[in-house]
Amino acid sequence: MKNIAIFVSGSGTNCENLIRHFEHSEVARCVLVVSNRADAYALVRAERLGVPTAIVPKADLANAELVLPLLRSHGVEFVVLAGFLPLIPSYLIDAFPRRIINLHPALLPKFGGKGMWGHHVHEAVKAAGEKETGMTVHYVSPVCDGGEIIAQYRVALSPDDTVDDIAEKEHCLEMTYFPQVVEQVVGER
Repeated sequence: MKNIAIFVSGSGTNCENLIRHFEHSEVARCVLVVSNRADAYALVRAERLGVPTAIVPKADLANAELVLPLLRSHGVEFVVLAGFLPLIPSYLIDAFPRRIINLHPALLPKFGGKGMWGHHVHEAVKAAGEKETGMTVHYVSPVCDGGEIIAQYRVALSPDDTVDDIAEKEHCLEMTYFPQVVEQVVGER
């Protein structure tokens, strides 16, 4: 049984989905939820589901002597980013090689990089007139959204789709496939 920490910045729908998925897994369990924001609703979701939480403000994320002991104290072996916005520092990537997994709400390499998160991505997809969108699960590297792609799932778009329609279609993919991909990766390591 592997121990997973989920890093979040926002409301936490994917965080809750992951916690619930791994409640019944024989491969892994969620042992910690870390947020850079004290007001992230994901922390409430985690606490309601009995998962310990920690707040690590963006400025403290650069401090290996603070973050690594926190993760070690919970026996964390994998880190899953579920809407975590700060860039992951190199020391953390070095400490968890090919064991930090991120979800991106587009088909990378398109619509990735700095500033490309949440609605910004969906707005860019709409503005580009894309015929499809999707989600990408990838390993975290020092380059923002530049890590090796693990899996991608696609959904067709209509010219009539609004930005909110695009976001909803993509979010449905996340809720269906993200926990499955994480479990597969963790199970293979």
